Amino acid sequence: MASPAQVEAMIKTGLPDAIVQVRDPRGTGDHYEVVVVSAEFAGQSRVRQHQIVYTAVQSAMASGEIHALQLDTKTPQEWQATTSA
Repeated sequence: MASPAQVEAMIKTGLPDAIVQVRDPRGTGDHYEVVVVSAEFAGQSRVRQHQIVYTAVQSAMASGEIHALQLDTKTPQEWQATTSA
């Protein structure tokens, strides 16, 4: 099992500028809801943004530490628009 802090650290290793929020809604330590905000997402499709995040957590997914990851990816501009609305 991976802790929310470990999931956040893995993502930040792959995306050092990222703002990462991790929730474990089931409390099981293997299903997570994650919001990732990164300038690296600018100009990328949503699919490509998710691929970037999945690459960062690939080893934990492959080992079964993380079973499911629900992603919400945003650029800093998108994040600012949603938090100020």
